Amino acid sequence: MSSLYRLHCIDGSTEFLKESEFSMHPLMMGSLSWVEYQQRLQEDHVIVLLPCGALEQHGPHLPLGTDALLSTAIAQDVAEQINGIVAPTVSYGYKSQPKSGGGQHFPGTTSLDGSSLIQIVRDIIRELARQGANQLVVLNGHYENQWFLTEGIELAVRDMGRDNPLRVMRVEYWDFLTEEILTSVFPDGFPGFALEHAAVMETSLMAHYHPKLVKLDRIPDVPPVNFPAYDVFPLRPEWVPASGVLSSAKAATPEKGALMANHLTKTIAAAVQQEFQSSTAISSPNGQTAIPEVVH
Repeated sequence: MSSLYRLHCIDGSTEFLKESEFSMHPLMMGSLSWVEYQQRLQEDHVIVLLPCGALEQHGPHLPLGTDALLSTAIAQDVAEQINGIVAPTVSYGYKSQPKSGGGQHFPGTTSLDGSSLIQIVRDIIRELARQGANQLVVLNGHYENQWFLTEGIELAVRDMGRDNPLRVMRVEYWDFLTEEILTSVFPDGFPGFALEHAAVMETSLMAHYHPKLVKLDRIPDVPPVNFPAYDVFPLRPEWVPASGVLSSAKAATPEKGALMANHLTKTIAAAVQQEFQSSTAISSPNGQTAIPEVVH
């Protein structure tokens, strides 16, 4: 039996799609013809979301594509709220680091050099902007990607020139989890986002969005790893638990995932709408178009 995906529609209703239908949803850029996409771009203030993830181990209980799956699901939910378009996900990310992702030594962890990720993001943004998409959200789901995405964005903005209306937001979804939400999800204390790799946050979100892909019976019960306050190169695999999990996910539940997902959808959608509504007309003091900023 195929998985069902929950979509929160703009009119407040909920729609369920089969797994085979998910990628064909009308808000997914890859399911549109060029004519349909052109028509969407001609709408006022249309926003394109670019999810970015990684192919990285997430313990014995979560799939390698967790970061890409979560960034795509959250982008889909946000797009439903703002009638946006979700571009195909950048499913490879920067190298997994021991203190935030377990490291490169796990089978399946397949990563990009920083320069490669920068250029991929730069190219995609330039192409989207060339076609008329000038309000973009780069929605990141992989901790190690952050500054390489920033460089790709900044280079693309510079490439497009002063007169181009391109505006880009970079969003790490976890930054929208408030202290109140974190207290509800982590009643015994929050270990920090770096140590939350394959732990309660990601496991709960995956149990909400992709329950068929979560193996709750395989979650290792491990204490948070106590890493030294420095890095060493070559990296030391012995710093990382054999499971690849940096703190226990035993407390993960689909209900916690739903709580976080609903909060993230509302707050990210509100931030995107506020930012782009407030920046549709940006002029420099001399009346010329100002250089667009990257919004972090």
